[in-house]
Formats: sequence, structure tokens, C-alpha cells
Amino acid sequence: MSKRLKNEDLEQDLLIEYSSRFVHFYNQNKAAVLGGGIGFVLVIGLTIGYFMYSSQQETQAQNLLGIAEQSLFQGDYETALYGDEEEFTLGFVQIANNYSRTDAGNLAIYYAAVSEFELGNHESALNFIERFNKPRGIMGVSPATFHATVLLEMERYEDAAAMFERAANWDENSATTPSNLFQAAQAYHEAGLNEDASRVLEQILQDYPNSTVASRAQRLKGSLAVRG
Repeated sequence: MSKRLKNEDLEQDLLIEYSSRFVHFYNQNKAAVLGGGIGFVLVIGLTIGYFMYSSQQETQAQNLLGIAEQSLFQGDYETALYGDEEEFTLGFVQIANNYSRTDAGNLAIYYAAVSEFELGNHESALNFIERFNKPRGIMGVSPATFHATVLLEMERYEDAAAMFERAANWDENSATTPSNLFQAAQAYHEAGLNEDASRVLEQILQDYPNSTVASRAQRLKGSLAVRG
């Protein structure tokens, strides 16, 4: 009568079998196994090292960003941008360039755009906001609207209108979408593109009739119809 093997006996037999197979394979392919094993260890080591390095970079960038933010909130835009040599602090420009792969570095790019805009340096502000990786969802709406505003100040009305439309569609909601659409309509009007302006105004009236800009949209649409 055969005796049934227990689970642990089965596991032990399987372990012995596969161990034997590996030893045989190793003896037949020693060079390849060693090379592959070393490569595998290197890949693991490099991956762990990369994440540790990235974490350190993010922490450093966040700390530096917090100091530069204080200057921004105080309205000291030059210091916010370039830091203070006497205090050994970095500004948004250095943080953006030295920590570009971090979230804090990306945010420094946005803050640099805002600082340059406040200083009246619209071209520089545009260069920075074009580099900024806008987040998805509602958090990306404000940067998109700011991007459009910079273009508007530069009197690039058609580009501004298109960006306001992008901001409106970035995260569709009853708060930010209609206001961005209205600004898009105004920019299209400034660009002499009244058909596009009327299209956007009609979208507001159809989709957001109860919005705070609906009445202004109706008046502007009527004004365009009279002029047209």
C-alpha cells in the first residue's frame, strides 16, 4: 500500500528537483548564468539607486523651493527668481535648472513664470510657462489660464484665445470653464475673429446659462451680431 506524501514532502521533493535542474543548467552554461546574474543584480542596484537619488533630489528641491517661495509671497520677485548670494539661497531659476526632473523643480518653473510676469518680462514669462508641465485635472486649469493671460498681455490675441479654450476644457466644470470661455471669446474678438468669438459665446449660453458670465456673454454676442 503506497503511502501518501504530505504537502511538505511534496514541496521538498519539488525543491530538490528544481535545485538539481538549476545546478545542471549552471554547470552547462556557467558563463552565461554568471553574466546574466551579474547583469540582473546591477539592474536591481541601479533601480534602487535611482529611486533613492530621486527621493533625495525631491527633498532637496522642496526645501530650496520653500525658501524661494517666501520671497515670491513678499513680492521680492528678483530674489525669488535668482536667490540671494549673501544668504546663500537659490531662486526659482536655479531650482528649475538643477532639479528639473523633480516635482518641485517643475513647480519652480511655474513660479519663475509668475515672477517674470510680475516684473513685466512677458517674453521670459512665456518661455517658462511653456516649459512647465501642467498637471492634469483642476490643478492644471490655473496654469493654463495664466499661460493664456501672458499671451494676451503680449497682444497675441488668437494664441491667447486658443489657450483660454484649452484652459476651459482642461477640467470642465461650472466654475472655471465658462469664465475661460468668455475670456477666449474676448480674445477672439480682439483678434478680429468674430465668428470664433460667437461660437464660444454660444457654447457658454447653451452649456452654462446660469454661470456668472452668461449675461455678459449674451451682451457681447448681441454686440457682435449688430457689428456683423
